[in-house]
Amino acid sequence: MRTFLGVAYDLGYHVVWCPKYRRPVLGGRVKDRLEELIRARADEHGWEIVALEVMPEHVHLFVKAHPKNSPSYVAGQFKGFTSHHLRAEFGHLRSQLPYFVATVGAVSDETVQRYIDTQEERRSRGGGRA
Repeated sequence: MRTFLGVAYDLGYHVVWCPKYRRPVLGGRVKDRLEELIRARADEHGWEIVALEVMPEHVHLFVKAHPKNSPSYVAGQFKGFTSHHLRAEFGHLRSQLPYFVATVGAVSDETVQRYIDTQEERRSRGGGRA
């Protein structure tokens, strides 16, 4: 629990985004750079990354943010910042990367973190896309 302007808060957002048509382009050097960029953006804003999983065709991010930042702002900061830098560094990523954001309210933080942490395991078992 944190405080801001005398208000206690604990806001966690599960942000998911993927390349156009879910093309598997987020591997190798792109994956490493994307993780770097996400962590850098979180540090800039003072947000805490609880869980991060970059899969070949999508990204799961569970982040704790300030109440002054709306969910769409948080998602946009990660998506826009990483998209801009990745497109400049990797020419094959020029297509649009849409995203989805949900608040963590109906489930516990631990459930969301476990879901993100087990993405690779579920994929290898043939669990399909998340």
